[in-house]
Amino acid sequence: MAIQRLSHVTVLVHDQDEALRFYTERLGFDKRDDVTMGDFRWLTVVPRGGDVAIVLQRAVDGRAAQVGKGTTWVLQVDDVLRTYEELLARGVKFRGEPSRQPWGTEVACEDLYGNTFDLVEPVA
Repeated sequence: MAIQRLSHVTVLVHDQDEALRFYTERLGFDKRDDVTMGDFRWLTVVPRGGDVAIVLQRAVDGRAAQVGKGTTWVLQVDDVLRTYEELLARGVKFRGEPSRQPWGTEVACEDLYGNTFDLVEPVA
């Protein structure tokens, strides 16, 4: 298993443009990514000189009540299928199976308390 590093933390927001203004204008972060994929907008900010990006994700599908209640951590792996199988064998609970996305192959798992971690093998 090779979890290599923490790459992103997801923050649920009601309004992505409003959140972007807060993080860039008030906190002084830089906008890193702003890409629309269908109905989904991939919007990230990063502290100047930082490595870990914050994903400003619009809360949809009943997740509005979760805004301000926690974050999702993204852990970069070198082989998501192998890592998935190894962690599954160790009793880690997953939310589905690995799937290919425009940014890489990912699968979500949970810790003992239901906190979510996305394991992502980025596109080469």
